[in-house]
Amino acid sequence: MPAVPKVSQSAVIAVAIFLAAHLALLIGLTTPEKFVFDEVHYVPAARQMLAPVMSQPMLNPMHPPLAKELIATSIAAFGDNALGWRYPGTLFGALAIVAIYLCGLALFAAQGPAIAAALIAGFNQMLYVQARIAMLDIFALGFGLLAIAAYMHGFRRERPHALFALAGSLFGLAAACKWSGLFPLGACVAILALVRLMRGWRALFADARPDDWYRPDLWPDFRAVHVALCFAVLPALTYLAAFVPLYGVSPADLIEAQRRIFADNTTTAIAGHTYMSSWPSWPLLARPVWFLFDKIAEDRISAIVFLGNPLVAWPALLALIVVLRDVIVVRRWDAFLIAAFYFGCWLAWALLPRTLGFIYYYLPAATIASLALVYVLRREGLPRWLLWAYVGLSAIGFAAMLPISAAFIGTSMQNFNRLMLFQSWI
Repeated sequence: MPAVPKVSQSAVIAVAIFLAAHLALLIGLTTPEKFVFDEVHYVPAARQMLAPVMSQPMLNPMHPPLAKELIATSIAAFGDNALGWRYPGTLFGALAIVAIYLCGLALFAAQGPAIAAALIAGFNQMLYVQARIAMLDIFALGFGLLAIAAYMHGFRRERPHALFALAGSLFGLAAACKWSGLFPLGACVAILALVRLMRGWRALFADARPDDWYRPDLWPDFRAVHVALCFAVLPALTYLAAFVPLYGVSPADLIEAQRRIFADNTTTAIAGHTYMSSWPSWPLLARPVWFLFDKIAEDRISAIVFLGNPLVAWPALLALIVVLRDVIVVRRWDAFLIAAFYFGCWLAWALLPRTLGFIYYYLPAATIASLALVYVLRREGLPRWLLWAYVGLSAIGFAAMLPISAAFIGTSMQNFNRLMLFQSWI
């Protein structure tokens, strides 16, 4: 396996990506200056945390508090206004793009493909839209992708202990924003369990290759106690730390908070929301969510539609087929990790008993899918320019969808109707 590019060079590029993404996400952030979609739930909950004495009942107890605490911190710093509500989301949106870059370095061991993956993730529209609204998902995404990056960097090391411990701690923070942050942690544990199962069976590949996803000598000193510490103890500690400012260290209060979250998130919801959709439809972009639709002039509207870039989302499905093929046929470790985290983040929703779902739940899997596209476009035999031509194509798709992704731009009804390609999008 080629060595990962120098740390100093990678750090400079990561900072540059973060600054560019952060500045791009800040443009027009305060439009509109009113609540958008579920901000009506999370901003009041954040405001409540700023009161000298916490009022009762607690608002929005069905989700962990960390993301709301971060929004509250921003309100305290920038004021109770649109900038205060939304600013931290732009930070975590930029961090999520940096995390994809770091994942690309781990998988592809080259700067070009890693940068391309970050650009494609940013041009997929989903991340852009979610990073500019005061909801919880972008915080869980940022922490979760950083955790995945740490795990990917540790996967091929003889001693992955430190990186796996970092990954576990970050997964705990992701879960402290929203319980769906546990899904990629579950993928990590499943990978570890599969590796240990094959080792227990004394499984060997007759034609073993250096890039196999499984080798009997993988992590020789990473024992069960290390697994428990990295992927149970550390996540639990960082997760529970987010509750301490609200609940103190009372075990009874902490347990009751978890019981309430569990009850609210595992109860079958009543179907009927205008924009609800089921998990099989999300990769197809079958049903978007209209976060905002305001008439601002005679033939001018301001819109925010959580939809995704069709020029990224749909080709990604073809790329994932190739990735799965390489997992099965040639057993490539990079394909294996991409598939594990993509399907772990998406298919976990199929296990929940809730009937109420939205396409923005697909955000982590859709963002990871950028790695699948780069994996395929840099295959041996393909011209090197093809990857960058596709990055340019995804940028064109992003620009075309931007008028319905950013409220500050505005668009005509004619253009809005032109972009709504299917009846299910309306």
